[in-house]
Amino acid sequence: MNKSVRVEDLGRKDFKATWDYQEQLFKAILDTKIKNRREEAVLETDNHFLFVEHPHVYTLGKSGDISNLLLSEDELAKKDATFYKINRGGDITYHGPGQIVGYPILDLDNFFTDIHKYLRLLEEVIILTLAEYGLKSERSAGETGVWLDVGTPFARKICAMGVRASRWVTMHGFALNANADLGYFDNIIPCGIRGKAVTSMNVELGVEKVDENEVKAKLLKHFSALFEAQLI
Repeated sequence: MNKSVRVEDLGRKDFKATWDYQEQLFKAILDTKIKNRREEAVLETDNHFLFVEHPHVYTLGKSGDISNLLLSEDELAKKDATFYKINRGGDITYHGPGQIVGYPILDLDNFFTDIHKYLRLLEEVIILTLAEYGLKSERSAGETGVWLDVGTPFARKICAMGVRASRWVTMHGFALNANADLGYFDNIIPCGIRGKAVTSMNVELGVEKVDENEVKAKLLKHFSALFEAQLI
C-alpha cells in the first residue's frame, strides 16, 4: 500500500480547470487499478492532495436542487460568478476568494475502504485545525461538514464537504471558510439547508484576516496524522 500523498497548492485557479485536473488525476489512478486487475500487475497507485482558491463560483451536487440557487444567469454575471452542476455528492455550495478548498484524490485501498470513515476523518481534520485557534467545532447529525454551536439557534457552518468516489478512489473534498465574503452565501440555500447561517474563521476570531498558509500547514499536519500518510 502506498501511503505517500503528493501535495500541490494550485493558488487561485478557475473551478472548471481545476475540476478537469482532478478528473485527470482521478482517471490515472483508476486506470492503474484496472490494469492491476486485468493483468494481475502490482503497480502502485498515486495519492494527491490539492489546495486551491477559486474565483466566485456556485456548484450543485448530483443530488442537489437547482431551486437552491437564488440567482438568474444575468445576476450571476453581475456578481462575477459562475455556476456548475458537478459529480460530487451534496447540494449547492459556494467557493470563492478567502476560502481554503482541499481536494484529496486518494486510492482508499492504500488506507481503508470505508467512505463513512473517510468523511468522518476529513471532518476531524477540520475540527482539530479549528481547535488550534480556540474554535470549538463539531459535526451535525445528518449534515456532512463542520459546524459551530450545533443544537442551538446560533448553529452555523464553517466548512462544507462533498465527495465523489469510484472503485475506492476519491475526488472533490472540503471548503473551509477562512476569510470568505459571506455575502455570497446569501444567494443560495447552502447545502439545501434552510434557516442555518454560515460563518468564517476571521469572523469567529474577530480579526481582519487569518493567515491562510498557516491554516493549510495545520490542515496537512492533522491530515497526515489521521490518515497515517507521508506527505511529499
